[in-house]
Amino acid sequence: MTPRRNAASSSDTSDGAVAGLAARRTAHEAVAALLGKGRAFALEDALAQAGGRLDPGEAALARAIATATFRRFGLLRSVLAERMSQGLPEDQPRLLALLATGAAQILDLAVADHAAVDLSVRLAKADPDLGHLAGLVNAILRRLTRERNAILAAGGDPLDTNTPDWLAARWRAAYGEDAARRIAAAHLEGAAVDLTIRADTAAWAERVGGVALGLGSVRLTDVDAPVVSLPGYDEGAWWVQDAAAALPARLLGAVSGETIADLCAAPGGKTAQLAAAGATVVAVDRSGARLDRLRKNLQRLGLSAEVRVGDALALNEDGAFDAVLLDAPCSATGTIRRHPDVAWTKTEADLGRLADLQRRLLDKAAALVKPGGRLVYCTCSLEPEEGEAQADAFLSRHPGFERIPVTANEVAGQTEMVGRHGDLRTLPCHLPLLSSGETVARRGGLDGFFATRLRRIA
Repeated sequence: MTPRRNAASSSDTSDGAVAGLAARRTAHEAVAALLGKGRAFALEDALAQAGGRLDPGEAALARAIATATFRRFGLLRSVLAERMSQGLPEDQPRLLALLATGAAQILDLAVADHAAVDLSVRLAKADPDLGHLAGLVNAILRRLTRERNAILAAGGDPLDTNTPDWLAARWRAAYGEDAARRIAAAHLEGAAVDLTIRADTAAWAERVGGVALGLGSVRLTDVDAPVVSLPGYDEGAWWVQDAAAALPARLLGAVSGETIADLCAAPGGKTAQLAAAGATVVAVDRSGARLDRLRKNLQRLGLSAEVRVGDALALNEDGAFDAVLLDAPCSATGTIRRHPDVAWTKTEADLGRLADLQRRLLDKAAALVKPGGRLVYCTCSLEPEEGEAQADAFLSRHPGFERIPVTANEVAGQTEMVGRHGDLRTLPCHLPLLSSGETVARRGGLDGFFATRLRRIA
């Protein structure tokens, strides 16, 4: 394990006038929900449901605890299992969540040991299902405080211990042993904050204290304050978007004056890119709540798009668009750096259902494209069934389409990002170059993305 990280502090005295208790209760409830029957939730949704009205400090601490828990969940499980004579309580998600969130605080976050232990015990005593186990929680967590240095020195294997077996096997098969290990190591580092700039990337990189990536984004090297307080936020000069997530829209090339459908558009980073480049954008998504966020972002940015709540599969405007961008729903295994819960809440069985939906969405997107128009299909997944295999199967079904290969020049000369047949394939362990040609060292990874660029020829 790595040295303990700073966590947000809190002076809130809610939840029985005990500072930090509300945050820990929220983190525990969110983690327990995802480990139990609520696996369909995303961590942010679980935190929102569990948190109620926390002040910003408590909310930040709850998020830090829950995120740290999932980021090293495999390692934490191993550490706990070695110290529990009867093994991990897999059939008791609330107990496992309480032990794991406590262990994450002790081993990974710079919070006081007594707070991590005592407040975990307090939560156990207040829980009808866990009250009789408060002594166990106390004993295990206190032992971790005594043995912390030895545990941190021993570390743990990011791929073999901290990655679910089914994902580790898939990444070995798809990318090879070395790349699989580098992917797993990148997940432990977390994700940087990248910005997409509307104009004058170099100047804004200096203003916000970031570095300009050769890929066209700006990476913040230190984020000590909320991004909303940075220069340029209020005037809409930029928006938050991972550097890899910004690449698929750029693959459409010059879009000024074109009409483009952005399918599964929320939360809207790609819609903003296309609108800022001069396209008339029809943004479609099934989630009204997520589209509300998209509208607010467009308003802040001074951009416009036609926003539609609905199922992309129901669109009946065949041949109406110069281009279509489809960022399809997927397993999201390419986003584990920033959403570590994905590794532990998705299963291999999810892939078949998602691949079928992706196939149907691709066929619909193809119908919407004018002759001569372009189609970019992308997913934030590392799984070939949701990427390369989808592209190959699509071209077998649709002989009226052809690939337009991505060139190394379109990804700052980084040939490792260009896969077979010229598809885009970024990995969490890829290190984007700075505009100067140097490699980003600190938190230098990318979201894992696949994209294929296609043209309708008949």
